[in-house]
Amino acid sequence: MEKSTHKSQYIATSGSSRSPWAWIPTLYIAEGLPYFAVNVLTVLMLTNLGVGLKQMAIVTGWLYLPWVIKPFWSPFVDLFRTKRWWTLTMQGVIAVSMAGVGFMLGLSSWLTLCLVCFWIMGFASATHDIAADGYYMLALDSHRQAAYVGVRSTFYRVASVIGQGGIVMLAGWLEHRCASVSAAWQIVFTSLSACFLLILLWHTKAMPRAKDDAPIPGVNAGTIVRDFGNTFVTFFRKPGIVTAMAFMLLYRLPEALCVKLVIPFLKAPISEGGLELSTEQVGLANGTVGVIALLAGGIAGGLAIARGGLRKWLWPMALSLTLPCIFYCGLAYWQPTDFKLICAAIGIEQFGYGFGFTAFMLYLIYFSRGESQTSHYAFCTAFMALGMMLPGMAAGWIHEILDDVNIYNFNGPQGYLNFFWFVMLCCIATFAVSAKVKIDPEFGKKVKTEN
Repeated sequence: MEKSTHKSQYIATSGSSRSPWAWIPTLYIAEGLPYFAVNVLTVLMLTNLGVGLKQMAIVTGWLYLPWVIKPFWSPFVDLFRTKRWWTLTMQGVIAVSMAGVGFMLGLSSWLTLCLVCFWIMGFASATHDIAADGYYMLALDSHRQAAYVGVRSTFYRVASVIGQGGIVMLAGWLEHRCASVSAAWQIVFTSLSACFLLILLWHTKAMPRAKDDAPIPGVNAGTIVRDFGNTFVTFFRKPGIVTAMAFMLLYRLPEALCVKLVIPFLKAPISEGGLELSTEQVGLANGTVGVIALLAGGIAGGLAIARGGLRKWLWPMALSLTLPCIFYCGLAYWQPTDFKLICAAIGIEQFGYGFGFTAFMLYLIYFSRGESQTSHYAFCTAFMALGMMLPGMAAGWIHEILDDVNIYNFNGPQGYLNFFWFVMLCCIATFAVSAKVKIDPEFGKKVKTEN
């Protein structure tokens, strides 16, 4: 997929004078919102609607699949129509699927039908990621690509705060004012659908038509399959591939387990081992304070690596990603009612995760270097998604097993407390893979320029 026939998609030649500010902010909000709707809002919605932890974890875990297998179909987006067409079409599909969730919630067999809509939303969102990022490179020349890269990342982060914080708080507010929980979530997803339709209408006017935004000449399904096969083979022949795959799958194991049950833990009654927060409080604590702390940790991690390099900071970041999980053990043991204390604990844990996650993302770039770097990086991100998907699917089952283990002679359930201690035990996997990877001491350091 790095052949010369594919390189033209990275050359921007648009002559449009339309300001990128007209479409970049809304484009990257549109890229982020459906991802968080599929992978975060589903957990809260199903929990609030009474779906059991085991079933919830399995069905929402499967929703990661579009991002796991995205590298396998992303080259085919080059074959048909334009990146602009794909972007607008996928926004339409996302809007329809969101409306579908809102409609299906009112039916008796809502769970299965809603999951179908979320699957469609997930595949449309993953395809939108491919098309939108490709369009960004085609619609802007190299200078403006660099100039606006901070804008696109900022508004994707804005989408994460909206998706995990603002929308969750809106859902909680509606749950208190609607006839039922399902009615509240119907309004949420119907409103999201309407917002996406407005975004689609805006983008049909605001997104310029890039000169080179067209199917790549000389490329067909046969050449794509052949190139993909070559890239696939070269990826799995890279030196250190086994160690690298273990790192990609296991470095985030504690967080992959933890993240799936954090929201149910925050929502669960005190008598069931939870903290009994309202949906609005979950949106503020986990979706706003937690997300902002996560982003701050990521920024701090980037600055640290720029000063010392990835190899120097790998172990501090591995410890930062894992050890703060103990705050959840403390929350599950003492079950505090002080909301500020809960927010502080979540904020510290998420800052640590954001700081430690920086090393993971930079390692993906490091391992992808060389021939076919872009395609190899896509494979790395697929393993990244798989490393979140599989543990997340098992989280509810692990909680169910550990719920029957009485270590502290409590009268009530100990499932969450035991689960978070199990998460701490899984930190061993992070340490083990961190000890195995080999990294150039100079990689990641900021290059010093002579005056």
